[in-house]
Amino acid sequence: MEKTALILVDIQNDYFPNGRMELFEPNRAANNARKLLNFFRNQNMPIFHIQHIFNDHNAPFFAPGTEGITINEAVAPLEGETIIQKNYPNSFRQTPLLNQLRQAGTEHVVICGMMSHMCIDATARAAVDYGFTCTVIEDACTSPDLSFRGRNIQATDVHNVFMAALGSLYATIETATAYLEKAKVK
Repeated sequence: MEKTALILVDIQNDYFPNGRMELFEPNRAANNARKLLNFFRNQNMPIFHIQHIFNDHNAPFFAPGTEGITINEAVAPLEGETIIQKNYPNSFRQTPLLNQLRQAGTEHVVICGMMSHMCIDATARAAVDYGFTCTVIEDACTSPDLSFRGRNIQATDVHNVFMAALGSLYATIETATAYLEKAKVK
């Protein structure tokens, strides 16, 4: 059986109501991430909380020293759980994540969090490039509405397109419920 680790990406207050960059249904995504977190805790499996902090105090969100950088209470780390701070969308870039996953003997990563089209996409692709098998828990991820060439693209469409792209070659795409049902059987 593959040794599996959970990576919770950027589930931080700025993405929630009253934050600086509210996403589509962040509470739903965080609640599904919480189910995964509880399972990994109960199984004593490796957990990595990723926290994005921009280097610029004038950043539009995740500015240093703001409440927005705090990991949301739905998935708040317990004492002793690993928190890795990053400054780029890819959770591996200039962080100790790769070394810590390898030290834990990880072969498979389960990824969830914010934002599907940016940090989830970059982290999942990098994980596969580094040799891990990857599962993305799609209902524990979300995105905002985007615009391109004057056209508004709904958050659900943004999310679905990125899950379809990741699912084509990079990752197994699962819901939290489906993943947990399979994991409990093993």
